[in-house]
Amino acid sequence: MSQYTPDTGAIDAIVGGYHGAPFDILGPHVHGDDLVIRAFWPDAERVAVVMGDTEPRPMERVHDGGLFEATLPGQKLTHYQLEVTFYSGVVQLYEDPYAFAPTLSNFDAHLMAEGTHLHIYERLGAHLVEVQGVRGVRFAVWAPNAQRVSVVGLFNQWDGRRHPMCFHQSNGVWELFVPGLGEGTLYKYEIKTHYQGYMVTKADPVGFAAEMRPKNASVVWDIEKYQWNDDEWMATRGEHQNLKAPVSIYELHLGSWRRKNGWEWLTYRDLIDQLIPYIKEMGFTHIELLPIAEHPFDGSWGYQVTGFFAPTSRFGTPDDFMAFVDACHAAGIGVLVDWVPAHFPMDEHGLGFFDGTHLYEHADPRQGRHPDWGTLVFNYARNEVSQFLVSNAIFWLDKYHIDGLRVDAVASMLYLDFSRKQGEWVANRYGGRENLDAIAFIRRFNDAVHRLFPTAITAAEESTSFPGVTRPGSEGGLGFDYKWNMGWMHDTLQYFKNEPIHRSYHHGTLTFSLLYAFSEKFLLPLSHDEVVHLKRSMLDKMPGDVWQRFANLRLLYAYQWTHPGKKLLFMGGEFGQWREWNEASSLDWYVLDHDPKHGQLRACLRRLNELYTGEAALHEEEYSWDGFQWIDLHDYERSILGYARRAPSSNETLLVVLNFTPLPRHGYRLGVPAPGLYEEIFNSDAAEFGGSGVVNEPRPSQDVPWHGQPHSIEFILPPLGAVMLKRIGDA
Repeated sequence: MSQYTPDTGAIDAIVGGYHGAPFDILGPHVHGDDLVIRAFWPDAERVAVVMGDTEPRPMERVHDGGLFEATLPGQKLTHYQLEVTFYSGVVQLYEDPYAFAPTLSNFDAHLMAEGTHLHIYERLGAHLVEVQGVRGVRFAVWAPNAQRVSVVGLFNQWDGRRHPMCFHQSNGVWELFVPGLGEGTLYKYEIKTHYQGYMVTKADPVGFAAEMRPKNASVVWDIEKYQWNDDEWMATRGEHQNLKAPVSIYELHLGSWRRKNGWEWLTYRDLIDQLIPYIKEMGFTHIELLPIAEHPFDGSWGYQVTGFFAPTSRFGTPDDFMAFVDACHAAGIGVLVDWVPAHFPMDEHGLGFFDGTHLYEHADPRQGRHPDWGTLVFNYARNEVSQFLVSNAIFWLDKYHIDGLRVDAVASMLYLDFSRKQGEWVANRYGGRENLDAIAFIRRFNDAVHRLFPTAITAAEESTSFPGVTRPGSEGGLGFDYKWNMGWMHDTLQYFKNEPIHRSYHHGTLTFSLLYAFSEKFLLPLSHDEVVHLKRSMLDKMPGDVWQRFANLRLLYAYQWTHPGKKLLFMGGEFGQWREWNEASSLDWYVLDHDPKHGQLRACLRRLNELYTGEAALHEEEYSWDGFQWIDLHDYERSILGYARRAPSSNETLLVVLNFTPLPRHGYRLGVPAPGLYEEIFNSDAAEFGGSGVVNEPRPSQDVPWHGQPHSIEFILPPLGAVMLKRIGDA
């Protein structure tokens, strides 16, 4: 041993894997005119230092566990490599990770420490970089309370003693550059904690790819190499996503929309060829994907995330998912994804008790555990946690060109007593039930998203009457673009479950939605949540015989597509799947071959999308009375509704009449605002849609005041039918 050899305590800490500052011992150290190099290779027989063309200089084994040291008198610090001879006789050259200084800048460290870094994914995680002419991977992870953190993988036999990381005390980040590693490298972080000797191996919270479950290692991936081709879409995206644009969303679960060979998932590349043409054919403007971030349990549908920055490997690589989004944009289809900042699962490799402390979650189970889902709740009061989530949202919009985020379970975030009994929750500092930290986080999230990506949209799944969900944060609101109208969904489905003979007693259930329709920017959802857990499929919810069920469903969709608010429908509903949705199998596409009514229902919805996107009166003004007018809302005895939809810019008007009973209404008179010839541009009872064919030829108006209008027309109202009328000229 040399005079520079550390004391035995420091050596034992390196060999034992509990030294928290490995750069103090390992790598090159200058002592006066001498250069001392130390390396830890527990599986090496001999190690030598190689500098330029000189002969390898043997290192002395200073600990039987594998710590080697070389003292090079008069040697200047320069590039070197380590020649390692293994007991098998194999000799290999390696770059020394501890010869490369940490690269985290003081500015990045400062932003991370105060929790204001909006792009932590550019510094944390695993990045393919070149340092001093040497290529490798820079790893960085936030674990401020750990005793020691190491990056482990196949490259070091998952031995946490081999690559301990450098700790930045200013912000709690551990960092290490490992030369020679490339894309596809499997890795995790081994964390030795101060908690009762607890040591755990964690996936990277900011990992860009992950192994297929049940394996759970992170995977090094270069997310910068994909060449995007969607400049035109990105430049004009605002035209497709503003309040006056038609937004018709097809919600789907990628793993069960369709399968090949009866059981095999479609890949992201398969979906380019199969899903995108289907969406175009059906006329939807957007798709919304149930969460695609990595998750270990299929049955969670993606709502229990462990890899917040990694698209699930079930369907391909990050590049494959980018190609899918790119292809959607080329086809003029917007891509929204479900985003889950409300909670995360307790899987050992995930975020829970990350560094031996409750780092991401509240320590108090009354705040940190979700009673319904068996998950942990984020501690929004911690700036670094808020930073992690906001940065994650920005990441999907930035690196994957996602067009918007639907935020899951917002109500569970807003209320401290959500799904909790008395004594099971902690009041806020004012004694109230509102989660003030979560509210501040949501406002911060929406502000950052809209500031950096002004044409992206955010939507809240929020089921309460919390005020100002879609009001800007600067005005005291939460700042979302849209709120899911859960009240409309619940009331509408409750109404349709009634047998037609009883509907006259529930007429107000339908008209009630217009009392609050313009209080928020609403989106009307018939989502996945309504076709699971014994709630029955959309078609099976409808009362009556088979014909009436299909007629009712066509009527429901016509009501949804003509009611103010953007539209969302979960997959399978468009063709009337009989069976409840099951994430473990494909939709029942075979029904389209067995009964023409399913294809006819799909044709009806296709026509509704065509009208919704093509008729300005149906989409130009969905958020004020300027775009809607009741014509006939009091005919509860016959269960009939009539209303007008209007485009303020042109005053173009469409008239909508809905008959919620199976009785055709001959000689039905409807008040109209202007004289002229009125054409039926949609009739859900048309034979092509599977109806009975009670349709109408163009009808001239009559100078008969009706329904408070100066003129009226008379026609046949079809059974369980919806009719749309448009003035096409003078009578």
